[in-house]
Amino acid sequence: MAAYDWLFGALGLKDWCEQEASGGPMTMAQLLAQSGKKVEGAAEEAAGSLWDAPFPSLDVLHESCSSVARTRDMTSWVENLFLSIKDPLKVVLDPISQPLSWALDGSLWLFQTVPWFIVIPLLLLAVWGATKSWKLVAFVAISFLFMAFIDHYVPAIQTLSIIFVCTGFSVLLGVPIGILMSRSDGFQRVSLPVLDMLQTLPTFVYLIPLIFLFSVTESKLYGIAIILYAIVPVIRLTDLGIRLVDKDVIEAADAFGMTDKQKLFGVQIPLAMPNIMAGVNQTIMMSLAMVVIASLVSAPGLGVLVLRGIRNLELGVGLVSGFGIVLLAILLDRVTKASLGRINVTQKQ
Repeated sequence: MAAYDWLFGALGLKDWCEQEASGGPMTMAQLLAQSGKKVEGAAEEAAGSLWDAPFPSLDVLHESCSSVARTRDMTSWVENLFLSIKDPLKVVLDPISQPLSWALDGSLWLFQTVPWFIVIPLLLLAVWGATKSWKLVAFVAISFLFMAFIDHYVPAIQTLSIIFVCTGFSVLLGVPIGILMSRSDGFQRVSLPVLDMLQTLPTFVYLIPLIFLFSVTESKLYGIAIILYAIVPVIRLTDLGIRLVDKDVIEAADAFGMTDKQKLFGVQIPLAMPNIMAGVNQTIMMSLAMVVIASLVSAPGLGVLVLRGIRNLELGVGLVSGFGIVLLAILLDRVTKASLGRINVTQKQ
């Protein structure tokens, strides 16, 4: 006897339960029962007290009633549902996501084709233009020269190019979504559960449906995973920044006869810029975190070396490449924060 035979008997469902099972592979317990053998401990478990009764999960109930679906039937249904919409979804997503592939491939080609003695000075000029800090420029120069000295320049520059592209797409998509959320309470209510899900979903889960939709050789596979993971902060903080703009300022803009478009671009976005830049900073950090996971699906860069260190038990390779990722994270964090500090100073003046 199974644990819950009494329940189906008391509910008068015995005839329904004795119907032929709906299909699917048989469990080992069912095969042994069919051959006339008992599963070890089954009789004792069935005869046990209520204290020892298992939770009435699908699999446990299926043992008492073959008409109850098993957990594997439920997961198979989810898989079949996804596979049934896979081709139509791919037809829609392929042309939409193709610019991301072109941008990632083009950025990787450009960063690796241009010699290091041109790329590093250009990066230093960009840092100086954003921060006006000689200390940060020197820190970036020393960091990149160190990574080049230990032969990690190419993986580091690959990682940096992926971060630039994915952060750029995240900002291009995230800021307009954040603006829409700030202007519509209804859209915000609908968007918040989606953002909560994206923010709490385990990183590996992002890759599962994408592997079925795109080829592992396509750069859009890891690009979409990185963007989905990293886009949430810039959306949330754009929405928050615009909503926090002082109502007196908005009333003054209305008094001057400004249109909604003029208020948005002339008042709200400039005043919300510190929050938006803070969102960009967090998006960069989350992109960098996801690059390591994305190396499992052909993303190049320092994440590949970390994966190699884990796979081959090469402690030194894993730790040194991990230190390179930390160094990149510190550089990007300091540069974006210094840029944010300059924006704040400018606004106060």
